[in-house]
Amino acid sequence: MIKWWQQRNVRLSLTLWYVGAMVVVLAVYAAGVFTFVSGNASNALDDRLHEDLLLTPAMAEQRPDGTLDWYEDDSEGGKNSRWLQIWSPDGHRIFRTGVAERNPIPESEALASRADSSIVTVPTGPTMVRILTDRLDVYGKPLVIQVARPETAMRGQLGQLALMLLLGLPFAVAAAGIGGYRLARRALAPVEHMAGSARSITAERLSDRLPVTNPNDELGHLASVFNDTLGRLEASFEQMRRFTADVSHELRTPLTALRSVGEVGLRERRDEAAYRAIIASMLEEVDRLACLVDRLLAWSRAETGQARLAQEVIDLHELAEEVATYLGVLAEEKRQSLVVEQLGAVRGMGDRLVLRQSLINLVDNAIKYSPIGGDIRLRALESQTAAMIDVIDTGPGIPPELRVRVFDRYDRGGQSLSGEIGGTGLGLSISKWAIEVNGGHLTLEPTTGGGSTFRIALPRAGAARSPEGRRRKSVA
Repeated sequence: MIKWWQQRNVRLSLTLWYVGAMVVVLAVYAAGVFTFVSGNASNALDDRLHEDLLLTPAMAEQRPDGTLDWYEDDSEGGKNSRWLQIWSPDGHRIFRTGVAERNPIPESEALASRADSSIVTVPTGPTMVRILTDRLDVYGKPLVIQVARPETAMRGQLGQLALMLLLGLPFAVAAAGIGGYRLARRALAPVEHMAGSARSITAERLSDRLPVTNPNDELGHLASVFNDTLGRLEASFEQMRRFTADVSHELRTPLTALRSVGEVGLRERRDEAAYRAIIASMLEEVDRLACLVDRLLAWSRAETGQARLAQEVIDLHELAEEVATYLGVLAEEKRQSLVVEQLGAVRGMGDRLVLRQSLINLVDNAIKYSPIGGDIRLRALESQTAAMIDVIDTGPGIPPELRVRVFDRYDRGGQSLSGEIGGTGLGLSISKWAIEVNGGHLTLEPTTGGGSTFRIALPRAGAARSPEGRRRKSVA
């Protein structure tokens, strides 16, 4: 039973809840109707008893000596005459009608001895009788009057009403169950339709969307949210496909070069210098592979928040010179000028190794995109709260429409990885993450004419750093 209840579907659950609510409502309604009708019937019977009480003096006739004679109204043959008893204040019965004599009520004497007025229901064999006891002056004499009426008719009517309510309740519940089930099925029909549409969406059909019949209701809102999720999923899949193709190309090139160089080296005997050149070429390709793997690993750590940072004082001018020396050979291959402007020591706070890698990525991009014979400048400067490094190149620049997503992963400013310029499109994303986790920010400064200027801004050494700045961040 418990297992079945746990495995019920939403339609059945809604139907059961609806039927349960209807049962409660109908039960309360039936109880209210029965109570209302019963109360009205009881009040009507009490009103007739009071009428009988007020008609009692008409049955008395006073003698000249002041005594009273009582006459029973037998205009209807006595069959339908009232049940009536008259008592003196000291408890002696003075008069009773034939109906009262034929149908005595044992409790009547005890009720007559009470000083207060009362209306009670007492049993007389199989019949329940309603009896009214009250004090009344007749011709100036205080008397205790008792009148009674049977509840047979009233109870018969109430029994019929209760039977009708009890018999009607199952039919009402059944009708509510059928209506509730149809209503639930109709209400959930769009959900089933959406489920069928969602079931047909596969990795090859992520462009499909769920139908939105009414965007203003809850189901329409659910479909819209699901469509937004599908849109993000489609973009992620497309990004993954593009990145997989790009990385495959990037890996194939150095691996093919390694194989080719190795095969050439094995074809014939060579002198030591030739073998050194072959090994140097192979190591260059290995370095390229290692750089690609390092960037992927750095991005993976950025995504999972596993990076651990050390806070230290860094001379940004010294760091710029170190990076310029490290990448100088790449600039020389393209006959480019890589210069660090002498503006004095600038000290910032951060993790030196992480910031060094981010600066290497920026300078490497500048070398790649600057033309042969171009100029690349590094400049360290500071403000009252920030220490900064500018990377300025003379490349083609970045179009305004692409500036908003220049830091997105795998984005290369409209360039294809399979083009002349290699790369994975991760460099700027990793640099942005590395600088942000150190409490700084990376921006693309507006320029006039060609070229690009990327600015790294870090907390200045000695400046207070907000708690938000210490918190690790991840590039969205």
